Amino acid sequence: MPAQERSLKFWIPDGHRPKRWAQDSGYNQPLFSKQQSTMQDSEMEDLFRRLISGIGEDVTREGLLDTPKRATKAFKFLNNGYEKNLDEVLNGAIFESDTRDMVIVKDIELYSLCEHHLLPFIGKCHVAYIPSNKVIGLSKVARIVDMYARRLQIQERLTNQIASALQTAINPTGVAVVIESKHLCMMMRGVEKQNSVMTTSAMLGLFRKEISTRSEFLNLIKSH
Repeated sequence: MPAQERSLKFWIPDGHRPKRWAQDSGYNQPLFSKQQSTMQDSEMEDLFRRLISGIGEDVTREGLLDTPKRATKAFKFLNNGYEKNLDEVLNGAIFESDTRDMVIVKDIELYSLCEHHLLPFIGKCHVAYIPSNKVIGLSKVARIVDMYARRLQIQERLTNQIASALQTAINPTGVAVVIESKHLCMMMRGVEKQNSVMTTSAMLGLFRKEISTRSEFLNLIKSH
């Protein structure tokens, strides 16, 4: 079962809404807050310039002249999840519903930076929930994934942040999140295993308590 491979579980007892907190970058940060950069672009560009010089390159040569500016722009884009919060991402797209059937959004493309080596990990995310009386706009599920993926991350925390955010947003009777990804820090350096895939899962509510519900979800996200 994919969800059992190096999984990190997070369970909220029935009848209790979760606290609006999630583990972000090594400390507790409210789901509804956001962070602003404290560094000017010119300062970040200077840091990239020093890094390039530090490996023995000539930052004044033509091919590298604008690299600090490009790298700054790319790094800020890849980490723009810090500038967003759950309220902004949802943008009111929560709707009353009497459906009680499982809702699944699978194969959401995911790109994030490993906080240990600042190298990418790339994969896909599968998200499911069982509504209690509300549903969320379809695109918002992917936007929640992106908000947390566009930060310095570890996959275990990312998985649980997505589940916690969805639980907070619509208080469903169950939430399930599975992420499968390849980590370039393991492929390009270190052990250099090109075909390794890391799988993490977070199961809340009915997905945690009911084996049949969890099994249905895991069967539905299998590749065919």
